Amino acid sequence: KIAGVFLVEPEAQRDDRGSFSRIFCARAFADAGIVFTTVQINLSGNAKRHTLRGMHYQDPPFAEAKFVRAVRGRAFDVVVDLRKGSATERRWVAVLLDSRAMNGVFVPEGCAHGFLTLEDDTDILYQMGRAYVEGHAKGVRWNDPAFSIKWPADPAVIAERDANYPDYGRS
Repeated sequence: KIAGVFLVEPEAQRDDRGSFSRIFCARAFADAGIVFTTVQINLSGNAKRHTLRGMHYQDPPFAEAKFVRAVRGRAFDVVVDLRKGSATERRWVAVLLDSRAMNGVFVPEGCAHGFLTLEDDTDILYQMGRAYVEGHAKGVRWNDPAFSIKWPADPAVIAERDANYPDYGRS
């Protein structure tokens, strides 16, 4: 629904030992038209259900593409298109990230990203296409009426910064 956002679902190979899944392949990404090199990997540990992190992004020239998945637990993951002039500007898509499914979502540059955990002890792994640059982190509010994101619940845990971003267009 948003150009450049891709859901990735690995195919597990199963036998008596358990399973084996390739969860990232640069060649498969390139075959799908995604040029992505991982330069940094981050892990977000979240102790409590309904922890909300987001909606984060960095502006050009520091814009970040990222490939995100739950490695423990489940999360309602949201991507908002903030690219000026995009046919889908201000639209959002959501994906249920589930560590048992090992699915992931690719978030292109120019999009804000965030998630709401659906279980206690949910860990989210980020493969980043660009390293974090101090002083260039930005965000839009999770409940900004400019986007009308339909979250499955209100956050029980949220950083003050994330709760108080200004309305979109006023940051």
